Amino acid sequence: MLRRGSFSYTVQARCSPAEAAGLLADPARQEELHPLIVRVRRVAPPRPGARASYLITDRLAAGPLRLPVTYRADVLADGPDEIVTVARQWPATTVRNRTRLRAEPDGVVRIEVEITLEAPAPLFGYAFRQARAAHLGLAARLGAALDRRPPD
Repeated sequence: MLRRGSFSYTVQARCSPAEAAGLLADPARQEELHPLIVRVRRVAPPRPGARASYLITDRLAAGPLRLPVTYRADVLADGPDEIVTVARQWPATTVRNRTRLRAEPDGVVRIEVEITLEAPAPLFGYAFRQARAAHLGLAARLGAALDRRPPD
């Protein structure tokens, strides 16, 4: 039996929506920002229906051990106002990320992210806590990373 849960967060950064979209649609550019990612490899050709596909290796905590876990992530949409990615990991775990970008006054972009995780019931609690902690860690670094970048 699968369980599903969602969480969301909002980040504001002083950059263009296109600049934020470029960073958020490319997992390889997020290695320094995402607390779990240790390696990203682009896969060619992408999965059917995807604009780009990646193999991503995370380092997950299991008690005192840190275990590498590799999964596939597909970028399904990467427009200037919305990015949709789906990551799939064995066994039957799926993380869907829908990010919306909106320009606000004074050169600020509002980044609204919704994460939905589905996993087998015995793994759900652990997977959801790891995903939430990792994405909130990314969120904490994202605004500063985009603010540091030179304007387009």
